[in-house]
Amino acid sequence: MTKKKGPANCETCTYYLYDEYIDSYVCDVNLDSDEMEKFLTDTFRDCPYYRLYDEYATVRKQN
Repeated sequence: MTKKKGPANCETCTYYLYDEYIDSYVCDVNLDSDEMEKFLTDTFRDCPYYRLYDEYATVRKQN
């Protein structure tokens, strides 16, 4: 996984997934303890793991 700086808009991120068990959306990236602290205290301005969700990426590769 490449680390890219980008906007911290979780709703458009590939890793922002719905978890049926807890009935909520979650970030599906494994963060270390320092990154988790920044995320929970809302000081995680530019997420280094942000990737824009692109549902047509696979189709473009096939063509």
